[in-house]
Amino acid sequence: MKAHPDLIAQSAQTAKDIIKLAPGIWTAVGYAASTVHMIEGKNSVTIIDTTETTKAAENILADFRKLSQKPIDRIILTHSHRDHISGATVFSEGRDIPIIASHLFKSDLVGVNPNAIAPNKALMRRTMMQFGIGLNSEQRISLGVGPGDRPTEGMGAGFLPPTQMIEADCDIDLDGVRARLIHAPGETDDHLVVWLPDLKVLFSADNWYHAFPNLYAIRGTAYRDFQAWADSLTLLVDLGAEVLAPGHTRTVRGADTIVEVLTSTRDAILHVMKTTADGMNAGRTLDDICAEMALPAEIADKPWLKEFYGKATWSARAFATGTLGWYDGNPTNLGTLATAQRAAFVANLAGGADALMAKALDTDNLQWRLELCDHLIALGKPAQTLKAETMETLAENEINATARNTYYWGARQLHEAMRGDE
Repeated sequence: MKAHPDLIAQSAQTAKDIIKLAPGIWTAVGYAASTVHMIEGKNSVTIIDTTETTKAAENILADFRKLSQKPIDRIILTHSHRDHISGATVFSEGRDIPIIASHLFKSDLVGVNPNAIAPNKALMRRTMMQFGIGLNSEQRISLGVGPGDRPTEGMGAGFLPPTQMIEADCDIDLDGVRARLIHAPGETDDHLVVWLPDLKVLFSADNWYHAFPNLYAIRGTAYRDFQAWADSLTLLVDLGAEVLAPGHTRTVRGADTIVEVLTSTRDAILHVMKTTADGMNAGRTLDDICAEMALPAEIADKPWLKEFYGKATWSARAFATGTLGWYDGNPTNLGTLATAQRAAFVANLAGGADALMAKALDTDNLQWRLELCDHLIALGKPAQTLKAETMETLAENEINATARNTYYWGARQLHEAMRGDE
C-alpha cells in the first residue's frame, strides 16, 4: 500500500519524544494527536493541555514523572478541542486543582443541550472519516499533525471543566515561573497561548504547527475567523520567542526561524483570503478560484506549509461560505435538482447509463470518475466498487492526511456494503 513520500516524511514531526525546551520545561510529542507540556516550578508542576484520551495521558504522565516528582498543582487548557482536554483526570491525580482556560471556553463535552437540533450523527461519521477511525495502520499512517497510531482508550473520558476563567490577558505565577496568558483566537475563538517572557518560550497551541493550517476541518466546523487567526500570528511574532512549542508537531528553535514560520503562515492565510475575495469580486466561480489556488512562490516551498493537515482549496471554500454564505451569486444555483434527477439528465446526455459507465471506466481524471460514479450510484447502477478503487488510488497519492484517511474510510464503507449485498 503506497503513501505520498512527503506524508511519510512528515511522520518525523510526530515521532514519540520528550523534548526539553528549557531547564525544568518539557514537551511530550507523538504520544497522542496533540502535545502536552510540563513546567516545573519551585515546589509544583504546571501541565499545559491534557491530550485526547486517558491512556495517552497516563503514558505521558509516567514519562514526565521520570523528570519530576513534584505535585501537579494546576492545568492550563489552551482551547476546547477534544484532543487537548480529555486527560485532565489523569494529570490531576485525584486532587482538586485549578483548571485554567479562556472565558470563551466552549466544549461539546460539557453543557450541551441533548435536545438541540444538530447534525451530530453526520459530524460523528465525518470525524471518523477524517481521523481514519477503524482503518489499519498502513492506511492511517498519519493524522497530518499527529501520529496515526496512538492509544484510543478513554477517548474524551478524562475531561474536567475549567475552574478559573481568564477574561483578559494576564500575568500568572506558575510557582516561581513567570508566565503570561494571552488571548489569541485562531483555530478556535477561545485560544489562549502561554508566554514565558524570562525564558522566551512560547506555547502557541494550535495557532501554528508544522503543516498548512486547518482553516477548515472536513469533519465539519463552524467558520473559523481567518483574519483573527492571521492577526494572532502577528501578535505571536511580536513576542520575540526563541523557543516555540506548538499544540501539534515538534518544537521550533531560534528567534529568526520562529519569525519566519509564523509570518509565512500568516501570509499564507492572507493570500487565501485575498485570492478568494478577488475572485468572488470578479464574479468567478468558486470551482475556478480553487482550481487556480496556489501559494506565492516566496512561501510555496516552505516545508511547514505543505498540505498535510489543512488545504488551501478547502480554505477558499470555507472563506467564501463563511463570509457570504452558500449562495455564490449565480442565479442558476438558487434552484436545485435532486441527485437522482441530475444523474438521469447526465446519463441521458451520455447516451444512457451504460454509456455513462463506459465514460467512467475510460477517463483518466480520477475526480471526474468519482463524480460519474456518484451519478451512476444515484441511478442504481453498480459503480460502488469502481468508486472505492478510485478513492484508494487517490489516497495513495494524497499528501493531506485527513483526505487520505477520508478516501480510505469511504472506500472501506463501500466495500463492506457490497459484501453485505452478496
